[in-house]
Amino acid sequence: MYGTRPRSGPSAYAFGSINTSSPRPRCPCTRPDCSCGKYNTGLSNLHLIALNSPQLGDMQGIKGVDHQCFLQAQAIGLKGTFRAFLSSQLQDLYSIVRQNNRELLPIVNLQDEELFSNWESIFSGSEGKMNDNVRIYSFDGRDVLDDDAWPEKMVWHGSSTQGSRQTDSYCETWRTGSHAVTGMASSLQEGYLLQQLPRGCSSSFIVLCIENSYIAE
Repeated sequence: MYGTRPRSGPSAYAFGSINTSSPRPRCPCTRPDCSCGKYNTGLSNLHLIALNSPQLGDMQGIKGVDHQCFLQAQAIGLKGTFRAFLSSQLQDLYSIVRQNNRELLPIVNLQDEELFSNWESIFSGSEGKMNDNVRIYSFDGRDVLDDDAWPEKMVWHGSSTQGSRQTDSYCETWRTGSHAVTGMASSLQEGYLLQQLPRGCSSSFIVLCIENSYIAE
């Protein structure tokens, strides 16, 4: 069992660090079928964005997939630090976002449309139910629910609903693609990020990346 997670409050937040007037980069998607209407809003928020391709349970460990998040965010000009939306042997999913950013900043998609009111709300017991009618996009601007590059509309997470690591369901620390080993997943098609659905690690699912702290552009 893991101990009670520390909760942050407004008193822990350094209000002077936010610059709400600083613009975000423009929408990186240049394809004619892309719409990025709300992307360049300049609001303070944290982005949740999918990698540009689905991943087997073998992702070369958490460092390997974190590096993919970093490279793909950098490629479209996002300045924040992006980490994989996964629990692993050394981290709980809940702990990825910095403590002083967990309560006050909304979680948004690539177009700055609100998915969750804040990081804490993902772990509030709702199995990570997203706001209705808001989509998740990949770093290259594709809607992962509509694009055939992701035939399985499932998301890897390896976590409990409270964001703690599931040591028997994270594909041996995201280093195996064996069907005999499981990783915890959730149905994005149903609008959830933290359903408790163990799946064989030979499955190829969506992997999300979360911006773990706000950086004024």
